[in-house]
Amino acid sequence: SVLSDRFEKALDLEINSVPDGYVVYQGKRDHVHYLNSVASVIFELCDGDHTLDDIGGILKAAYELDHVPAEDVKASLERLFEEGLIVPCPA
Repeated sequence: SVLSDRFEKALDLEINSVPDGYVVYQGKRDHVHYLNSVASVIFELCDGDHTLDDIGGILKAAYELDHVPAEDVKASLERLFEEGLIVPCPA
């Protein structure tokens, strides 16, 4: 589970923008990940500055949602973390 409140992108990634998201190549695992537009926004906000709450608030505003999608953000962060695309920021 996600222990950290802030994440940053892993270092060994080759990130390419495509019309509906990102294609991310992970060299050390020789693995390609496809991120849809929402996952790409969440990934982009993993810059060490934005917290889980910040990301939820940004998505709420960007997609004109009725509520902050906190559970979806958490699930997306957990998936990105499990895939090794983001790492927790040191406290």
